[in-house]
Amino acid sequence: MIRTDLLRNCKVPIPYPATFLDTWDDVHVKMPCSNGNLFPVDDEKKSRWDLINETLDKKFTNVFQLKEAVLNYSASHARKWDFTALDLYCNKVLERDAVEHLFDSLLPDMVQLALRASELCTKPIPLLKRGMSHSITMSQEQVACLLANAFFCTFPRRNSRKTEYCNYPDINFFRLFEGSSSRKIEKLKTLMCYFKSVTEQKKAKQSFLCSSEPTGLVTFSRQRLDKPPDWTSSPTLLTRLHITCEGTIEDDGYGMLQVDFANKFVGGGVIGAGLVQEEIRFLINPELIVSRLFTEALDDNECLIVTGSQQYSKYTGYSQTYRWAGCHHDTTPRDDWRRRCTEIVAIDALQFRNFLEQFHPDKINRELNKAYCGFSYSEKESQNLAAVATGNWGCGVFGGDTRLKALIQMLAAAEAGRDVAYFTFGDNQLMTDVHDMHSFLTQRNISVGEANLIIVKYCTSNPYFKIKSAFSFSFNKTVASLTHE
Repeated sequence: MIRTDLLRNCKVPIPYPATFLDTWDDVHVKMPCSNGNLFPVDDEKKSRWDLINETLDKKFTNVFQLKEAVLNYSASHARKWDFTALDLYCNKVLERDAVEHLFDSLLPDMVQLALRASELCTKPIPLLKRGMSHSITMSQEQVACLLANAFFCTFPRRNSRKTEYCNYPDINFFRLFEGSSSRKIEKLKTLMCYFKSVTEQKKAKQSFLCSSEPTGLVTFSRQRLDKPPDWTSSPTLLTRLHITCEGTIEDDGYGMLQVDFANKFVGGGVIGAGLVQEEIRFLINPELIVSRLFTEALDDNECLIVTGSQQYSKYTGYSQTYRWAGCHHDTTPRDDWRRRCTEIVAIDALQFRNFLEQFHPDKINRELNKAYCGFSYSEKESQNLAAVATGNWGCGVFGGDTRLKALIQMLAAAEAGRDVAYFTFGDNQLMTDVHDMHSFLTQRNISVGEANLIIVKYCTSNPYFKIKSAFSFSFNKTVASLTHE
């Protein structure tokens, strides 16, 4: 989608090809600017993109006018879509001068960015479908254009679960605008910070300033695991573990493969009600959100790796206490392709409504394969792969046992040849327990295969095990008894 041979510092990458290639089929994203994007008027069909241009390319002075504009080309949703959150953000949260800036400057800039779709996104964007291993690389400017279109809800066939995109995440932002939850307000603050940043880039460019804003690339790679390891016979020994109750994956995982505790629909509830680890990462690194446009739901043996996304916001809190804490200036170095040296892997854990279900050998094997699929990915052949920066993957709302999940990730990382940096997010006891389990296994040179057999034996011999905090102690006793048999 870009000319990699013409990449230059402080220069926005040049789209490839030079002119828009219109494609309207089942293997590419259906673009709003396509000639295939039509709507019926009396006995004929007219271009929806023409209507979008005509409707958006006007001055808005309030949320009602913006809502009417969006509903003008989304008429079938007029009775369903609710812009309460956006109205509260503009009229109850923003100061008067900020509201004026929003309608006089920021929204017009976002409109112009969105309407450049046929100029910036000239190459058809392939869908990353189930069962395929494929990568898409696009410029940060192209990503910004696509996200501006998502904000104005222009993507066709993406507003209902009854369309051909039923197995893809939502991309249009209409769910972000509805309701009166404080979560939505904080999400809007975070995302408007991003749009302010990327639209100011253009002004800096026009003023001949060397902007530190997005002039690079982002790569999205869907990875499929075709041949999982034999977890019962692997001779691989555990790798090193650094575990701490302080810090975060995004702040302290520089240079590491950073884990996104994903939903199978990547991004989870980022433009809906969700606001836990994955949603927060997608908010502060909004370029991740565009993956929802083309990434079909992940299968049990698949993951998504995003290289080069930029952080635009700071935050405090988690879930109900999440608060936007201002703009972030990302100083992460760039690679030869002008991508930020930030690599994020989205792996979706199983959700357990019955706590005991996760201790079944089949479920453990699935989680091992999922983690290994993500951890084994590497763009370059190397004997020294970066460590995995992770934490309580698949826990919390997903119902996973923190100690079991930590052990699963340690085994998968070892098999993939990576050390582990584990962040317990303030849980001192978990830090101690996981450290003790790791030390217990490494001091006895217990292999991945042996550890897996021990886990299975332990779990099957404790069918009514319910006390989460006792897992590491009981597991260590099991290891000790088995290694002395």
